[in-house]
Amino acid sequence: MMNQNIKIRIRDLRVAYGKSHVFSGVSLDIPEGAITAVTGPSGVGKSTFLFSLNRLLEAESQVRVSGSILLAGERGWQDIHAASTDVYELRRKVAVVFQNPNPLPMGIFANVALPLRLKGIGRKADLEERVVRALKQAHLWEEVGHRLGSDARTLSGGQQQRLCIARSLVMQPEVLLLDEPTSSLDAAAEAAIESLLLDLKRTCTLVLVSHSRRQVESLADLEFSMGQREKKPVFPEC
Repeated sequence: MMNQNIKIRIRDLRVAYGKSHVFSGVSLDIPEGAITAVTGPSGVGKSTFLFSLNRLLEAESQVRVSGSILLAGERGWQDIHAASTDVYELRRKVAVVFQNPNPLPMGIFANVALPLRLKGIGRKADLEERVVRALKQAHLWEEVGHRLGSDARTLSGGQQQRLCIARSLVMQPEVLLLDEPTSSLDAAAEAAIESLLLDLKRTCTLVLVSHSRRQVESLADLEFSMGQREKKPVFPEC
């Protein structure tokens, strides 16, 4: 049975670009330890909604965000827009994986270790322990563990996407935001990512934007349809 504790509480969320409203009046409780699928027609604002959850939209100067987004933690609810919120720490807790894989022009190990080094974690033993753990969590260790110095861009598309997931997991996020992570992959790579996501929800809350009805029905515990403002449980077909 799905864990009913709430991880993210959203109330009357509104996003506008300049004078144009992308969406308004979005209210939703995202359960902890589950996969919540965000669906709806193209252009309704699914990716914009996703990126509002860790303040990535702030990179756009003309974007206006209003409403309330609360993140549950050990010390209670955290208002992600509060002046006291450290945006870098927020993005460690609420990490994002983009639609297209974006490995950096460096080795496999260096790609996954980069967020740790930027955080000031440079001790070799610590880096190795956390990078190996992240690669194992991303179902990638057995495929790349023998060539960690190889250029990450030589990996297949599916391996690159799992590498990007590992790069997020290395910072031990509480929430993982995924923007159509399999849309550019073949069927085999898509199946590998889907298997990975089912494993990850044991330790992480997942919010998944998807256009695939099959994927939503096979993965999601909850579906939020932005076009219809509807929240409903998803029951995979037998």
